[in-house]
Amino acid sequence: MTIRDIRDAVRSRARSASDVCRETFERLERTEPSIGAFNTVTREQAVARAADIDRHFDRWRNAPLVGVPIAIKDNLCTRGVRTTASSRILEAFVPPYDATVVTRLESAGAVIIGKTNCDEFAMGSSTENSAFAPTHNPWALDRTPGGSSGGSAAAVAAGMAPVALGSDTGGSIRQPAAMCGVVGLKPTYGRVSRYGLIAFGSSLDQVGPLTRTVYDAALTLGVIAGADPADATSTPEPVADYVAALSGDIRGTRVGVPRALVEQGVDHEVSDAFVQSLNVLASRGATLVDIDLPHAKYATPVYYLVATAEASSNLARYDGVRYGYRAPGVKDLRSMYTRSREHGFGAEVKRRIILGTYVLSSGYYDAYYLKAQQVRTLILRDYHHAFERVDVVAMPTSPTPAFRLGERVDDPLQMYLGDVFTVSANLAGLPAISVPCGLTGGRLPIGLQLTGRRLDEVTILRVADAYEQEAGWWKERPAL
Repeated sequence: MTIRDIRDAVRSRARSASDVCRETFERLERTEPSIGAFNTVTREQAVARAADIDRHFDRWRNAPLVGVPIAIKDNLCTRGVRTTASSRILEAFVPPYDATVVTRLESAGAVIIGKTNCDEFAMGSSTENSAFAPTHNPWALDRTPGGSSGGSAAAVAAGMAPVALGSDTGGSIRQPAAMCGVVGLKPTYGRVSRYGLIAFGSSLDQVGPLTRTVYDAALTLGVIAGADPADATSTPEPVADYVAALSGDIRGTRVGVPRALVEQGVDHEVSDAFVQSLNVLASRGATLVDIDLPHAKYATPVYYLVATAEASSNLARYDGVRYGYRAPGVKDLRSMYTRSREHGFGAEVKRRIILGTYVLSSGYYDAYYLKAQQVRTLILRDYHHAFERVDVVAMPTSPTPAFRLGERVDDPLQMYLGDVFTVSANLAGLPAISVPCGLTGGRLPIGLQLTGRRLDEVTILRVADAYEQEAGWWKERPAL
């Protein structure tokens, strides 16, 4: 069921919140062993929460997410519930406070059912970098669900939750959404509070929903968006009525297509699905406009300089002193730092810390980090120029469908290149959404990405919803 189905059923008393909660965990018990989407399941808390909603139904009746089960990526703090970022260094960490998005979801009547697996500290594109275990794609258990929000995407695709929160630093909501055949929305930087999100790249990170439908994504965004005094980077701009914007009418909407960018290095089935999705948008009245994003080809190396530099700074706090893992049996401070980090961090996290520390070091800062920030500005300017002519920019979400688990573990460069279509939106701080747009011959999902102007989630949601209504790929389900 979608969020709307569940909410309407609970509001009409056709189902109680407790009924929905019980059925959710029955599904989870059957499906989770083969998927591995969750690090922590909060059944006891969820059952108590659902029962409280039923007892005080008049108070909750009009809440936008009343009785809706939701999964939370395990890098968002939840008070009294273990939050690990899928890292050994935080394996036993229990936050004393909730992330702002968690507070807002619960205020809207949602029922949190657990914390989902991810790449360690959200660093990865396959959820294989989790310190605990990889997550499997519900469409093909030998394939990755994408990353870093792979657990959230898999949980929604497998029907264990109608909605899950993820975080997106370079595509970590949209890429797993594409590979799992669900909707993934990365809002404008600052549109959603980052308070309580375990930091990776502070100028890039953004929290957003993964859902079955565009309507559900719009509804969830309306709940979690808005200014937050606890996050100085959150924007004070008013929150739009995203659901009301889903008119289905995209006549006259100008869709930019950077053909030079999407013609090389894209799997032929992905390319065919992308062309067909453009035809669908045109059939609904949209106008296709060829555009150029000349600096987008540099987005991946720019991202892996900026993101690793920020990761190096953010992860310096994990030293074994204040919280997190502390190596036993050490005799001096230096040894404690070294061994705690050596045993607490995984290989990919260490790789990015080393890269980030290097590009920030004396003698290399100007050559790498500063130059990357300059090219980042050029990428943003390219989008500004494009949006003078178009309303949204369309690209495939990922150049390939889901790849096999283990296929790219020993080839980090190949893994990084899979982010070619997603990282630009983070570097430019723009909103972007991925919607299902087809299946390969082997029934692996393919995603269409739409990027919009800053704070113009309304337009990308409206275009995505119109496409979804016409194409209907969201109705497809994995054969679990």
